Amino acid sequence: MLKKVIDHYCQWISYLLALIMVVMVVLVFGNVFMRYALNSGFTISEELSRWLFVWMTFLGAVVALRDNGHLGTDMLVGRLGPKGKRICMGLSLVLMLFCDWLIFKGSYDQAKINLDSTSAVMEVSMAWVYAAGVVFAVLAAPILLGDLWRLLSGQMRDDQLIMMQESEESPH
Repeated sequence: MLKKVIDHYCQWISYLLALIMVVMVVLVFGNVFMRYALNSGFTISEELSRWLFVWMTFLGAVVALRDNGHLGTDMLVGRLGPKGKRICMGLSLVLMLFCDWLIFKGSYDQAKINLDSTSAVMEVSMAWVYAAGVVFAVLAAPILLGDLWRLLSGQMRDDQLIMMQESEESPH
């Protein structure tokens, strides 16, 4: 059930990421064209593109977390047996949940602090920038908790105990 919910919201995030990318491309290239061809430009283009990039980064991190798409190394863990891998996986998931809490708390606090501050160009509350961290933390928590539950309940196979992607430049 939880996996279906996570898969569903990650699918919607993927669509949203594509839309954000299109908007950013239109804003940036449109602004470059207008500056060189028409000697004018959109004043909000740079600021809005920067904000969209922040949101795209945090939302993309949720999808990458679900797909185990973050880069990592298994130099130590790869040499351990199944029990050692399970212990390391449990520790890493607990540490990631702690980091997720820190991101949530810090982003939430910054959003509250900056609620009445507005951006220079768009004059929109700066809390929207920090809300990306809150949204990331809320969406990442069920993924991490689900992985921790699968590990502790024995539903995770031995070949799933290293949750990372090798670099594309890796000789393997």
